[in-house]
Amino acid sequence: MIERTASPRLGCDLPDRLLAVRAAEGDEDSFAVLVQRHSRSLLALARCMLGNPQDAEEAVQDAFVSAWRHLPEYRHRAEFRTWMYRITVNRCQTMCRRRPPPLPLDTVAEPAAGDAWSQPARAAEQDAATAALFRALAELDAGQRVCWILREVQGLPYKEIAHVTRTGEQTVRGRLFRARRSLQEAMGSWR
Repeated sequence: MIERTASPRLGCDLPDRLLAVRAAEGDEDSFAVLVQRHSRSLLALARCMLGNPQDAEEAVQDAFVSAWRHLPEYRHRAEFRTWMYRITVNRCQTMCRRRPPPLPLDTVAEPAAGDAWSQPARAAEQDAATAALFRALAELDAGQRVCWILREVQGLPYKEIAHVTRTGEQTVRGRLFRARRSLQEAMGSWR
């Protein structure tokens, strides 16, 4: 009897669809590949939505746990990536409803010595601009904020954003237009 060796590298060249089918059948290695493949972008999405790295990690972990539990029900109507974005967005929105988002958003990691931004005045200006952007994002309604993050930070096409948010492409375009206009007004003094 040949014993199978478990390795996340085993299915790295396989498409998400096949990995998801295998994972739904209980193949933990296939799911590990999916987690490895998508966790970075999901974490970036959650950080933008929640503004806190710890909350973002919790949201993404919860999203993957939920996905693992519901994989047998996944019908491949959307790409696995889109399905995971939807689960993560829903988890982040739930966390936002349960507690107000923490606002140490104006804290940015101190630049390393010798960095171009290491001069105190430039670092302070960059910190203030980043804080202003996060405050402006927090002022957007949830639909606009999710659409803006998925488009501008994650680079998703309108069709995929529509699927993640369960709206139409025209709704996505409208939300993006309003979000961009609001952010442009809020960030006008930083130009």
